[in-house]
Amino acid sequence: MTEQHAIRVGLIGYGTAGKDVAETILSGQAGNTRLTSVLVRNAGKYNDVSLDSCTITDNEETFFAFRPDVVVEMAGHEAVIRYAETSLQHGCDFMVISVGAFCDQKLYDRIMASASQQQKRVLIPSAAIAGLDRIAAAAQGPLERVMLTTRKPVKAWRDTYAEEVVDLDTVTQPTLIFEGNARESSGIFPESVNVSAALSLAGVGFEATQVRVLVDPTIEKNVHEVTAKGLFGEVRIEVQNTPSPNNPKTGYIVAMSVAHALKNLSSPLVIG
Repeated sequence: MTEQHAIRVGLIGYGTAGKDVAETILSGQAGNTRLTSVLVRNAGKYNDVSLDSCTITDNEETFFAFRPDVVVEMAGHEAVIRYAETSLQHGCDFMVISVGAFCDQKLYDRIMASASQQQKRVLIPSAAIAGLDRIAAAAQGPLERVMLTTRKPVKAWRDTYAEEVVDLDTVTQPTLIFEGNARESSGIFPESVNVSAALSLAGVGFEATQVRVLVDPTIEKNVHEVTAKGLFGEVRIEVQNTPSPNNPKTGYIVAMSVAHALKNLSSPLVIG
């Protein structure tokens, strides 16, 4: 495959995870892809940033003028609300990291309708979780139970709802701060809801997916454990994600997952 056939990628957001995604594309880790444009709130902040031939812009028209084949969202729920349908209408596939935005059923239905109308896809990489392919396959089943248990160290809970439930300066033991379904958790933990949302969409839906959330001062990594039971049997998957030093609420694996998903778009071999 020649360079002229490389998949053009537009990136929304250039925070910690966005920068990591840009680096994976520029270094060739995302397969036969080319980063064409990055959409940010204030392009003036990035005057000193060089991304080869890629353009950093805060102008929506300029961003889409590069005709990306796929737009990768790395900028939070508001970016999904604002740009998902627009990207699809511009003929782009739309890759979503902030899957928690789909807790809004009306938004989800609207975006799915747009994707169908434009004959484009909404892509959800595994990101911080593992086993979405297994859960999605098992959901053909049926599935009897799906539960997510999320544990994060104290530093990951600063400036969040957790501070209303537990004293982060004195907590010494793993402490449960939420137990309910994925729909309920979405309103309480917007910064941590993407994992439960992705799991819900892959499996039994937001209401039937059970979620437990803990502050755990005994760990240094973000830990997600998925358990499921159904006709297929049972599965238990635990992942321990190394937090990014620049943003403990995200991890290196997010950019790696995006790179893998992009690579699959042009690879003759697709796994998972």
